[in-house]
Amino acid sequence: MNISILPELDRRRTQVAIEGMLEKYRLFKTVTFETKEEGTTYSFVEKFHGAANKITNQTDSIAAHNVDLPAARIAYCSCINSVVERLDPREQQLIRERYLRRDEMYDYTIYNHVFDPPVSKDTYVKIRSRAFYKMALAFMDLNLLSIPSLLKEGTGSKQ
Repeated sequence: MNISILPELDRRRTQVAIEGMLEKYRLFKTVTFETKEEGTTYSFVEKFHGAANKITNQTDSIAAHNVDLPAARIAYCSCINSVVERLDPREQQLIRERYLRRDEMYDYTIYNHVFDPPVSKDTYVKIRSRAFYKMALAFMDLNLLSIPSLLKEGTGSKQ
């Protein structure tokens, strides 16, 4: 009886995908959202051969943008945080220190100075790979990531 078979993911593709998502998280946390404002002075715009009778409500679209975009950013960041919170303590420490902080730190700084006791580069890579694998599966469940693009060559079509 086969309850669940975990997919075999390509390590490099998974790393690129997860690092991209974590970079997006970092940008959302560091770059402030600029609200749009409606322009109150109108200028003459000559319309040639177009739909001149098209009615748009600029205020509604600006209000929706100012509400929806920050809400989507907050939801994305909370999803990332909830996935990271479910990792093992060392994996959490690695992800938070290396990828979620505002100031960018390098891998050698993490495994030499942040981990107590320090770990070797190979152990660091194992911890990071395990964390990325778990995060990829969690993001798949949240529909934030497509797993078929991360599968190793030759394992995607067999069942």
